[in-house]
Amino acid sequence: MLPRTLVAAFWNADSDRLRAPWRLLGGGIVFVVLGLVVSLTFQALLAVSGMRALATSLVGTADTLSISVIGVASSTGLTVAGVYLAGRLLDHRWFTDFGLRLDRAWAADFGFGAALGALLMTGIFLVELAAGWVRVTGTLRTSAGASLPAALAGAVALFVAVSVGEELLLRGYLLTNLAEGLRGLGPAVAVALATLLSSGVFGLLHAGNPNATLVSTTNVALAGVVLAAGYVLTGELGVPIGFHLTWNFFQGPVYGFPVSGTSPGVAVVAVAERGPDRWTGGAFGPEAGLLGVVALAVGLAGTAAWARHRTGEVSLSPAVWTPDLRTAEE
Repeated sequence: MLPRTLVAAFWNADSDRLRAPWRLLGGGIVFVVLGLVVSLTFQALLAVSGMRALATSLVGTADTLSISVIGVASSTGLTVAGVYLAGRLLDHRWFTDFGLRLDRAWAADFGFGAALGALLMTGIFLVELAAGWVRVTGTLRTSAGASLPAALAGAVALFVAVSVGEELLLRGYLLTNLAEGLRGLGPAVAVALATLLSSGVFGLLHAGNPNATLVSTTNVALAGVVLAAGYVLTGELGVPIGFHLTWNFFQGPVYGFPVSGTSPGVAVVAVAERGPDRWTGGAFGPEAGLLGVVALAVGLAGTAAWARHRTGEVSLSPAVWTPDLRTAEE
């Protein structure tokens, strides 16, 4: 028999499951396996002549936004499936324990986060306009051949998928497991470290974007801290998903700024920037500039104020580091 101390390094007898590092490793394997299964399935379908002709036709006529929506929606579907499977098989958690408890309170959180993201990006636009750092060049612009309603609908679908997928994976799954695994250091330290680590991963995931720099990667990681605040103060993903969604949507499709270095192909207000990159973020977008940092600071304060309004105090939610475990029969 294996020594008890060796078994204890991998297995938590109190909760009857793997310890956090091995759950995260197992979760990574689940995501990789799901990705391979989907990839191989698509390749098998494309091997059929009729499916290949259909795919060629679609790719030949689809615009960049459509292709992005399909790709991101597929990735988000894999994320949801992966978190569900990893949560059930490895974490022994209910799916709602990752911050997607869809009820009236969650909807209110989402509404607040959505309003906050829209207002902050509007503030950035108005400040740049007043400073002469941005010039309006037109309205209701789309990429060649795309109708405005279709382009806006595609952009909404794209950013819904991005916000749900990234928040569920990085805040709901990764931060939660890190905080639980580190809770022996005390809840406050555990949540702080989990927030920093998951936000660092968030920044690194955007480091390969077009026009990314060390400053943009650092600022995106800072945005991850603000998004995490909405989660750790409420125990739900409503605030960060809403904030993430409208921050991106108003940044690109509404005000015509780059979104993390990319263009969504549609703008209600088309602009040309001419201000200093250190303030505007340049080709990466506002989140890489000092205006973005100021907006994020305001967003953090607003999130704390919402948490106080919602719960009567600004405090960490125990749901972040205390799991709601399934029993063996459930």
